Amino acid sequence: MFEQLGLIGCGLIGGSFALALKRARLVKRVVGYSKSPSTTERARQLGVIDVAAPSALLAVSGSDLVLLAVPVAASESTFKAIRHGIANDTLVMDVGSTKGDVIEAARHGLQNQFANFVPAHPIAGKEVSGVEHAEASLFTGRKVVLTPVKATLRSNVQRASQVWSGIGAHVVTMTHEEHDGAFAAVSHLPHLLAFAYLNALTAQPQGERFLNLAGPGFRDFSRIAAGDPVMWRDVLLANREQVLQQSQAFRKALLDLEALMTAADAQALEHSIAAASKARAAWQPASDASAQDA
Repeated sequence: MFEQLGLIGCGLIGGSFALALKRARLVKRVVGYSKSPSTTERARQLGVIDVAAPSALLAVSGSDLVLLAVPVAASESTFKAIRHGIANDTLVMDVGSTKGDVIEAARHGLQNQFANFVPAHPIAGKEVSGVEHAEASLFTGRKVVLTPVKATLRSNVQRASQVWSGIGAHVVTMTHEEHDGAFAAVSHLPHLLAFAYLNALTAQPQGERFLNLAGPGFRDFSRIAAGDPVMWRDVLLANREQVLQQSQAFRKALLDLEALMTAADAQALEHSIAAASKARAAWQPASDASAQDA
């Protein structure tokens, strides 16, 4: 059990982590801080945190577990702000959707405390954000990816794995390069395509009329376009090289399908569709997806 969780970012993910730890009796006290004082106070009122701290540094002071649940673009400044409050035995984790950039931010921001940091990415979320929607079961049955580096203390990797397993998550460990490449393909590009598709649709003169005729297929395809704009701006920019590589691969596949349609090659078009259908049917998701999955 941890004596105190220092929670930086009292939103959906951070709040759910705090509630999950409390439910599993893995923490005695939660001290939280958010950039918006009203968010921190709301988290306290809801019982997500026990104490509202006036600064990130004060939230981590005395904490033996720290979780950063902030936009990835704010990682380095946050690490710098909390560095002097981290003890030698403090476990520090994040929940960012990209890892390479966050690791570098931690290296610069934490400096001598960098070995305490275990990069983490829980594959969980909802279509809505905010601490009001936090729930203790958010990570149950979900995967959490850890991407430790050579400098990371092995003991901290083990502790991090135990924490996430203790709240019901399935822990996977890989390099940050593997992580960022994989999630560019299966998460970041799909979000980019959903954003582009909705923008293309609504920009048409009859876009609103088209939307009024949309059914379940549109709902399923477009759902992830409802993701948080700030979060996805940061994710796409942070992992842009990998996402752009995947975008080029998609462009080629789309052009190939367009060429088959232009040539009215029914047999080849059906074969291409069948290949995609077979691949999708064979896929076995670990759990239901959500709009904030990254």
